[in-house]
Amino acid sequence: MSTSSRKLFGTDGVRGEAGRFPLDAETLRTVGKSLAFHLRRRLGRIPVIIVGRDTRESGGWLEQSLIEGALEAGADCKSAGVITTPGVAFLARTLPADAGVVISASHNDYQDNGFKIFSPSGRKLDDATERLIEADILARTEKKTPAPDAEIRSQGEDLESVLRSRYLEFLQHDIARGLSLKNQTLVVDAANGAASALAPHLFKRLGASVVAINNQPDGRNINRDCGSLHIEALQQKVIATGADIGVAFDGDADRSLFVDAKGRFVDGDATMWVLGKYMHGRGQLNVGLVVATVMSNIGLEIALRSKGLRLMRTDVGDKYVLEALMRTGASLGGEQSGHIIFPHLSLAGDGLITTLCLLRAVRDEGMPLHVLTEGFQRYPQVLVNVEVREKRPFVEVEQIQKLVQETESQLGDGGRLLLRYSGTEPLARVMIEGPNQAMIEAYARNLAVVIQQTLGAKQH
Repeated sequence: MSTSSRKLFGTDGVRGEAGRFPLDAETLRTVGKSLAFHLRRRLGRIPVIIVGRDTRESGGWLEQSLIEGALEAGADCKSAGVITTPGVAFLARTLPADAGVVISASHNDYQDNGFKIFSPSGRKLDDATERLIEADILARTEKKTPAPDAEIRSQGEDLESVLRSRYLEFLQHDIARGLSLKNQTLVVDAANGAASALAPHLFKRLGASVVAINNQPDGRNINRDCGSLHIEALQQKVIATGADIGVAFDGDADRSLFVDAKGRFVDGDATMWVLGKYMHGRGQLNVGLVVATVMSNIGLEIALRSKGLRLMRTDVGDKYVLEALMRTGASLGGEQSGHIIFPHLSLAGDGLITTLCLLRAVRDEGMPLHVLTEGFQRYPQVLVNVEVREKRPFVEVEQIQKLVQETESQLGDGGRLLLRYSGTEPLARVMIEGPNQAMIEAYARNLAVVIQQTLGAKQH
């Protein structure tokens, strides 16, 4: 594959195994140098870049490599040290900085790492600049840059502490303004990640009694049997302590998932149901619309419909949710995984903001979380993968299209069929939701058989 045709940036930045291309020291220096060069050329001045990382053991040297490259190209770099991904986005917007870079692989294991670049708005860096950086990475292009106009100041832990405090102050005094958590007991699972120090401190400031678990990062235990991907320990702790609510973050704390006082799991769909109702009741749910992805359960769509509200679906990825929010003017959107966006508060999904908004809804409604989630029924779901030899559009295959139409007719408004190809494997994915598990399994098997007969890979 030629370098010109390779693509490193996905919808969530660049990820890979730490120490291997493109997550090696040389590449991160190139990223820092390229970002600074293109910003400086566009702005006509020294660019300011804010950098942060999660708790992976590789984060420190990867961050240092990126900063070295940016300094070489004449940037002014400020590090916030260990901080959440949305914390970097916030600082990029408010310092102000010309870009923010976070070194994190989110919910991945510690061996992986990654980087994501934000514009000053808090949104992902524009595609054009990403492509320029990508080209520099692949070509290892050496750019000659003018000498800096001013000496770059060194920084230490004091500045990191100041920057993190600035983010905490925003959460406490802007997002949580007027919110008291006195007489509330919270269990916080920080996933041994970026929220390990920030989250317990924030909720204690607001008056909560906090039981913190998985908040002792050692560089290798991030996401290990904890956090938003492993909710069981949080459920057990909530029951054992008699807590009101439990919250689990992922490694970089851009998402949050919850457990109610009865130990029941509250995913992103249930969270959007609670918040959608709450915001609608206060005239804050613009255009009566919630934005979610094709992976959100049909139970959310049916529940919202019962309140006269609409659900709009996008492709998988918070990037697409945000684009739909901005296009429609809607004020709430997110993913089943717990990545929720309130565009009037932040254009970046922020697990701490989501938690504060949910806690405010619980307080204002005067009801516990398990009561507020009533009315949302998660429908059974079945997913079948079929290996295919080619990825022809399904609408072009008459037998498939006919069965799809028949299945959708039988499901009616009480079910949903999603048929799509894997983006990385030669697979067709059949996902069906409906009120009856045996029924949807039969529908999925029938469709899988027809796909196998028409598009299936040859058996050897």
